[in-house]
Amino acid sequence: MPTPLSIRRVVLYKHGVGYFERRGSVTGSDTLHLDFKARDMNDVLKSLTVLDLSGGSVSAVSYDSTKPLEQLLAEATIRIPEDGSLTALLGQIKGARVRARVGGGQVEGAIIGLESLAVAAGETSVVRPFLSLLVGASLRTFDVLDITELEFLDEAVRKDLEFYLSTVLSSYKKDSKRMSILTAGEGEREVFVSYVVEAPVWKTSYRILLDEGESPLLQGWALVDNTGDEDWVDVELALVAGLPVSFVHDLYNPRYMKRPVVEVRTEAAAAPVIPEESYASAPAVMDEESDAMPMMAELAPAPAMAPGRSRSLMRSKGGASSGGPGGPRLRDVLEQQGAKVTTLTKDVGDLFEYGVDRPVTVHRNQSALVPILHKPFEGRRVLLYNRATREKNPMACIELKNTTGLTLEGGPVTVTEDERYVGEAMLDTMKPQDMRFVPYAVELGCVVSVEEGTSDGPVFRVVVSQGTLMAEYHNVRRTQYLVRNKAPRPQVLFIEHPRIGWELAKDMPAPEETTEGYWRFKRTLAAGAQETFVVSERTAGHRHYALSSVGPDDVAFFLSQRYVDKAMSDALREMIAIRERVATLTRDEQQLTQERAQLFKDQERIRSNIESLKSGVSQRELAERFVAKLNEQEDRLEAIARELERLVKERQAAQEELHRRVQSLSLVSNL
Repeated sequence: MPTPLSIRRVVLYKHGVGYFERRGSVTGSDTLHLDFKARDMNDVLKSLTVLDLSGGSVSAVSYDSTKPLEQLLAEATIRIPEDGSLTALLGQIKGARVRARVGGGQVEGAIIGLESLAVAAGETSVVRPFLSLLVGASLRTFDVLDITELEFLDEAVRKDLEFYLSTVLSSYKKDSKRMSILTAGEGEREVFVSYVVEAPVWKTSYRILLDEGESPLLQGWALVDNTGDEDWVDVELALVAGLPVSFVHDLYNPRYMKRPVVEVRTEAAAAPVIPEESYASAPAVMDEESDAMPMMAELAPAPAMAPGRSRSLMRSKGGASSGGPGGPRLRDVLEQQGAKVTTLTKDVGDLFEYGVDRPVTVHRNQSALVPILHKPFEGRRVLLYNRATREKNPMACIELKNTTGLTLEGGPVTVTEDERYVGEAMLDTMKPQDMRFVPYAVELGCVVSVEEGTSDGPVFRVVVSQGTLMAEYHNVRRTQYLVRNKAPRPQVLFIEHPRIGWELAKDMPAPEETTEGYWRFKRTLAAGAQETFVVSERTAGHRHYALSSVGPDDVAFFLSQRYVDKAMSDALREMIAIRERVATLTRDEQQLTQERAQLFKDQERIRSNIESLKSGVSQRELAERFVAKLNEQEDRLEAIARELERLVKERQAAQEELHRRVQSLSLVSNL
């Protein structure tokens, strides 16, 4: 008989899968069985690896169909009801050859049927089933209750019965699917099986022990959950941190391709034809057409390779809980017990593996805490102030440098100081030599108040270009932190000041650290002391002046502020004079245009009056007067036209000169 494929190694990953290794022994062509949940079948079929380690081979791997139980039982030729199963079975297999043991002898024959006969039992009678067999050429009847053994001699009947019983048995675990591994070989051999299935994410939690005058200790635990249907007994456990690519692909459900439907061409039946007789006949030739059907091949997925197992050994001291007041110190208890946590670690690309060096047992539907780390680390107690986190007080933190040599997976941290619980924190994933602040409590013995103010600094640069004068200056923001250390001991404070796109002023000291969103400034606070720390920042501001619209007062201001030099101020004044000349020419042009419009209006009135005059001496004299007036106005209109033409040319020339001078002005002055 083959030995069960027991779990020997478990590797749990952070992205929700687990890698399992099993080993067992077979003899000859034994078949090994594994049961999986239906939801895990896709992962198993995608990653299953089966190896015969002793020279044999694996001939096939079969697994339960996806059909429901009712449909599977409907395909069976045998039906066995809940009640009267034996009599119902014998009644369905008429003609099957059987070997029956009755009393001390054996009888072979074919089943004729089953009938119920009344048998006397004292003063009454009872109905009992009797089996009729055709034995040779005779028909014999046996009381079913007297038959102690019934062997089916027909292979087909026996297989149908085994199929029915195995199908019913598999239905007891509604979410379970059986996988059978068929082997081929000689003698006893060892078989290796590995696969990947969905598994709960393993978790981490830490404890930090702080003692005055001694190095802090970091203790790490891994939380693993066995949600499967099988115990993990003395398994080799490894935990992998990282985020490899993983997905679910449907390999379990049958996949069908829609094929084209090709029908045979048919024609209606034809009536017989009697051809005419001919003098010469020729043989008829018939062409045949053949249809080719496409063939489909199914490609089986390649099994996944088992992960590597080479590791480096790292050792450190383990931990225990502290006693009550007056008892031994927690650190002393740890050292006296001499408990050691050995973690086998390995870098696998971007992944990091924790391997427990001793066998682990986790029973089904149970969880366990597994120690993976117990080492001193480089760190100290500091204060960290962030106004957005808490406005009045800094946080008590541990400035933790990962000198353990291991990658620390993220998780909660419980902190004890001098054997007392002082707070909790969350630790992000840390690579070796990473530095992090781990805040675990509010430091009420330190109070911080903040005042802010913004002002404009002096102009430090002037650029004249493209008709614009741009004056650059600095917006200055000053943030004052007033810190009062009311604790009776000196403390180290880090102030996190937000970075919002401004730069530090030149007189500011460099920050101790710079993060993506903050500058960290370090301050050392004496016991009971008060200190003021100012952060000065600046950002560039701009004022723009259009040179085409500046006046004499603006030029005087520019000169007084040293925005421009004497040559540039003279050029600006010449530009202003040209602009005033353009304005004068424009004004004269407008006046002449208005006068011409008035003359046109007067001429229309005079012409209307002339047309309304009648004959007579007085009327004639008035008409001559109107004509003379019109002549004068025509002379004036001609003069206005000549003057307007001159003014337009002079104005256009002056405007071109003004534009040329404005665009030609260029200056860069650093104040």
